[in-house]
Amino acid sequence: MGGDQLVAALTADETESEQGDAIRDTESDLYRELIGEVEAMVSSHELIEELKRRGHTVVLASSAKDWEVEHYLDLLDARSLADGWTTSADVEATKPHPDLVHAALDRAGDADAGEAMMVGDTPWDVRAADAAGVRTVAVLTGGFSHDELGEAGAVAVFESVAELCAGLDRTSLR
Repeated sequence: MGGDQLVAALTADETESEQGDAIRDTESDLYRELIGEVEAMVSSHELIEELKRRGHTVVLASSAKDWEVEHYLDLLDARSLADGWTTSADVEATKPHPDLVHAALDRAGDADAGEAMMVGDTPWDVRAADAAGVRTVAVLTGGFSHDELGEAGAVAVFESVAELCAGLDRTSLR
């Protein structure tokens, strides 16, 4: 769930209206101090490479801020591999709204949603993709259970990105 949705989801509407922007600004400042500690998930770069090798268009769909996405692209060494990426600046509303998935489809050259597949790790990823007509393969890296991701509509759930990468032939991403 994007920061534009999170404060209201965790607190009262009054808190969002009175303090939402200040909370998001503080989070951003604190995260900027810690972003150097972020590490790529094992096999993330390899998954992108393998999808590209198989002829897939790969768009990295993030609702993070521009400076965060820039860091993640470098961390993943994905600039030359990805066909595009999104940031929070590309959407009106973040997940669970489908705006981010629509933006990713646009980056993919107006790809057919029925042919696309999203890899996500939260129920919000799955719901956003479903609202855009895109199926989701999920991984258990976002703190949600197999059941939560399945109930949200994931077509398959893997323990990790590494397991997904090794099991691509068992998914619709083959």
